[in-house]
Amino acid sequence: MAERQLELVEMADPPPPAADEVQVRVRAVALNHIDLWGFRGMAFAKRTLPLTVGVEAVGEVAAVGADVRTHRPGDRVALYGGRTCGVCQACRQGRDNLCADVTGIAGFHVDGFARTACNLPARLCVAIPDGLSWTDAACAPLTFATVEHMLFDNARLMAGEWILIHAAGSGIGSAAIRLAKDQGATVIATAGDDAKLEKALALGADHVVNYRTQRFESMARRLTGKRGVDVVFEHVGPDTWSGSLLALCRGGRLVTCGSTGGILAETNLFQVFQQQLRIFGSFGATRRNVRDVLARMASGRVAAVIDSVIPLDRWSEGLTRLEERRVFGKIVVTMP
Repeated sequence: MAERQLELVEMADPPPPAADEVQVRVRAVALNHIDLWGFRGMAFAKRTLPLTVGVEAVGEVAAVGADVRTHRPGDRVALYGGRTCGVCQACRQGRDNLCADVTGIAGFHVDGFARTACNLPARLCVAIPDGLSWTDAACAPLTFATVEHMLFDNARLMAGEWILIHAAGSGIGSAAIRLAKDQGATVIATAGDDAKLEKALALGADHVVNYRTQRFESMARRLTGKRGVDVVFEHVGPDTWSGSLLALCRGGRLVTCGSTGGILAETNLFQVFQQQLRIFGSFGATRRNVRDVLARMASGRVAAVIDSVIPLDRWSEGLTRLEERRVFGKIVVTMP
């Protein structure tokens, strides 16, 4: 793969797994905005092309290394994409996404999961509970786990609180609606067209705002009796940043995991300290988050929001639809 270029090629089978590795037959890969960033070519990404794409995936264990006791052939697993060291203090504490010696993200910096089979350390494979389809489970290791980490580890969203969720039609936006409602929060969701707003309501959003025709910060204050929301789920960036801060109540929390609309945004610092706002940067998730959200899914409490399921040879089409924002929920790619 080169920037803005994808090729479907025959690859040799991976060698037998090393002593601490498992070999996984990949069954499904979920598309994410980071796949689009990798396709476009990001200046900050230190990588050597070509590389295999695919950041979020699930599969079936085909073989295990001599020292592996946690997995057996036939086990269904979600693949953790961060190439963490496993030995630093953060890793030992289960804070995988703060690894001091991470070597990259699969499918972005190093070879990813959009291939028939791959080898990876057994510790990076999280068991999938019985009853979950490959399609639903494929949305857990990055999308739902990222939202789980944002809402509960960082923003500490609680039952009865109000939350403003941006870009309801995106993968993480739709997942955030599901997880926030499961927690017992009142959800205000934003989107850029009325069709997506109708779908957000169907997912469980209590109120919706078309950010192209309404000021979402004004609507948030109106709906909360001028108080403001307790939490803002932010991942857009400059276009929504100042409004997101204005939508918060005193002592409110903003959690952000991305900036799809750009990387620079002005912040009114007087507003931040006077209103005692808290801003959390959140990146990725831990393996515990993956396990927790898979358990939520298996219990029937939350479900993935699937836009479409496509074969591997239509990967480029999926990226185009992401780039043009013609999706609601997740695009999942099935592997041959």
